[in-house]
Amino acid sequence: MRAEEPQALLEERSLWRLVERRAAATPNALFAVDEHGRSLDFAGYREAALGCAAGLRALGVKAGDGVSWQLPTGLDSLVLVGALARLGTVQNPILPMLRRREVGFMVRQTGARHLFVPARFRGFDYEEMARGISEEEPGLQLHVLRDRLPEGDATAAGPDPEAPAAGTDPVRWIFYSSGTTADPKGARHGESSLAAAGAALCRCLELGPEDRNALVFPLTHVGGIAWLCAGLMAGFAQIDPAVFEPRKTCALLAEHGVTQAGAGTVFHQAYLGVQRERGEERLFPRLRSCPGGGAPKPPGLHAEVKGALGGAGVISGYGLTEYPIATMGTPRDPDAKLARCEGRATPGTEIRIVRPDGGRAGAGEEGEIRLRGPHAFRGYVDRALDAQAFDADGFFRSGDLGYLDAEGYLTVTGRLKDVIVRKGENISAKEVEDHLHAHPQVAEAAAIGLPDAERGELLCAVVVPRETAHPPSLGDLDAFLRGRGLARQKVPERLEIVGSLPRNASGKVLKKELQQRFS
Repeated sequence: MRAEEPQALLEERSLWRLVERRAAATPNALFAVDEHGRSLDFAGYREAALGCAAGLRALGVKAGDGVSWQLPTGLDSLVLVGALARLGTVQNPILPMLRRREVGFMVRQTGARHLFVPARFRGFDYEEMARGISEEEPGLQLHVLRDRLPEGDATAAGPDPEAPAAGTDPVRWIFYSSGTTADPKGARHGESSLAAAGAALCRCLELGPEDRNALVFPLTHVGGIAWLCAGLMAGFAQIDPAVFEPRKTCALLAEHGVTQAGAGTVFHQAYLGVQRERGEERLFPRLRSCPGGGAPKPPGLHAEVKGALGGAGVISGYGLTEYPIATMGTPRDPDAKLARCEGRATPGTEIRIVRPDGGRAGAGEEGEIRLRGPHAFRGYVDRALDAQAFDADGFFRSGDLGYLDAEGYLTVTGRLKDVIVRKGENISAKEVEDHLHAHPQVAEAAAIGLPDAERGELLCAVVVPRETAHPPSLGDLDAFLRGRGLARQKVPERLEIVGSLPRNASGKVLKKELQQRFS
């Protein structure tokens, strides 16, 4: 965080008070701009949110109501977030990619009173889907947003939400996990955990008013709200396309002088592709860094990004829906750490690495990553899941494997469940994937286990080739991986070539889909 920014904004834990304080501090500074050229300054954002809050009150939305909303990223969704925060509701943002089964499940489980959807988006009829859900949920009020948000007299928005009593942090958000390895689980958050995540971004990335952030993944993701909080704290602007289309989106980011080009491996690889088409001229001349997270990064990606795009390269962090920003790198970290690690613990975060036998792991020793601190969620909507989610000391059990080095940098090595069991031997999918990504003919890769009568599971490499006309063969991969010293049992026995890997909104590969496809 730059010294000229008031420290008080970093400590603010109410989203609406952040809106008010930022509007008072820098009213005419840019808040956000979209691909249609529409923009709001911070004062304009406050007024738009107040007007929307008045319109929502007229529709019957009130403090404490559960409100599910499924909108693409853009000025409207940003304004809706502010308006709902002003009213003191419990927000349940839903990824636009989800459909009736998932949306209906979330609405039912959260007990939402209101559901906001667009009429159509990217060719899909959200109105029809939502009407079907509302017919099954008699207490649910459906609101279809056709052209604009609800609006009213900003002075009729009602009183400011009451400040929570000292020592309390009411649940104000419910985010659902991506469900890459299990059914989605609703994580309950107070305002303070997401604000703390925003403050961590500001401090670690040294964000200031001159920054311009690429809000390229859905605002409905927990990281989207953390970046919104960070922008209000530090006074920088969001560049928020509704859909990520590499060439078009890169042109938008370049036009508005992006300095922080997130938000993960799949986006960074897309930027590299457009930069290669452009040649020597820098795609993003003002770029300071490429923040990352939410998905593993190939070991060579940092050097590629730094060399081709400039700036500090990839500065990644580690977090989950349940604990948004547990670690984060900084622009001052050595390249060797940025290339392979996910940074160090963010302020207030405690990281414990636990061996399979339950003992504390030492430096460099792998175990389950467990987390405790200010970003932690308040338990799941299904409270029966909480007992397994936390250990006896209150640490959240992430289900991820990793280790801390002697300097406190975290390396994530895989998932407890992302292990392929071949003839009784455990094989880390991430270890295999890291080696596959080093092959010159491989653009992206996923290692999955497929059912096999003889082996239990066989190891399958799913590969996106760099050149469609020249994909690697299984023999190519076999020779390459053995040449790198990979143990024989870790070399894939099957190869599938695909045009792209299925991913969720944060960029994680949906391995369940690949397993279903190729089993």
